[in-house]
Amino acid sequence: MCKEQAAIQDDIITTLQTIRDYIRWGASQLSENEVFLGHGIATPLHESAALVLNAISQPYNLDDCYMGATLTHAERKKVVQLLNRRIYDRMPVAYLTHEAIFAGLSFYVDKRVLVPRSPIAELIEQRFAPWVDEDQVFNVLDLCAGSACIAIACAYAFPEAQVDAVELSDDAIEVASINMEKHGLTEELGLYQSDLFNQLPKKAYDIIVSNPPYVAIQEWEQLPAEYHNEPEMGFTGGVSGLDLVIRILADANDYLSEQGILIIEVGSSAETLQQLFPEIPFYWLEFERGGDGVFLLTAEQVKQYHQLFLSKI
Repeated sequence: MCKEQAAIQDDIITTLQTIRDYIRWGASQLSENEVFLGHGIATPLHESAALVLNAISQPYNLDDCYMGATLTHAERKKVVQLLNRRIYDRMPVAYLTHEAIFAGLSFYVDKRVLVPRSPIAELIEQRFAPWVDEDQVFNVLDLCAGSACIAIACAYAFPEAQVDAVELSDDAIEVASINMEKHGLTEELGLYQSDLFNQLPKKAYDIIVSNPPYVAIQEWEQLPAEYHNEPEMGFTGGVSGLDLVIRILADANDYLSEQGILIIEVGSSAETLQQLFPEIPFYWLEFERGGDGVFLLTAEQVKQYHQLFLSKI
């Protein structure tokens, strides 16, 4: 940030006074600087509100009657500093506030994990209906768990089920542990450090769900700067983007119950996957709140095409 910009912002701190002033000004700054919105917050206004309210330790649903409250000088400086980091460092909002909302639940996040934003949240809220009978879900597995947001949301959705989460990254394991403790699930939820199924005890799961790294390396290199502030390990899935996805497809047969389902998010690699397996009837799920590139296979289909999946490893 240059001296001229610093002088302008000193003037802003002197001139703007209320919470509403800073949310409006912040939204304008985010728009003018063309920050990329790809982490689950829909508009610059919402991003600005999240940053301003976090800076003054207030909830996102703060009653409108408080929006005219005057900020102290220290609060104004903190607001401007957060907005600067969002604009000039291209830091996702969740890393600045250390909070992300997924499936209606609050999760701690930092630069050690991807920011939760998968459309799979919608499936969890619906308890994966109509694909499973929720009363017959006894074991759930979340592969490539990251912050453990999917696993923890599943634990809320299926309180009688055993939910296991698998993650390879040391850093992500630490964040997942923080979230398990935050939600009081340290005993109810199993956390395994494993390269996919490798160190996971054999068990038949009724739901295996995964949001693995699925971005092709060349595509990742061209992503907006905000994404490059997230761990590359959580993004890239080799040259095709499908290295881990194929391994999951090949090994899931040994871990699904007879009536189980496999759900994997492959995002922008959906077309590549379909071209690689043209004979396989992937069911591509649709979402009311947006999002795509998530497929479902039944245990029967996983078994039927097991040898084909193995041949692609």
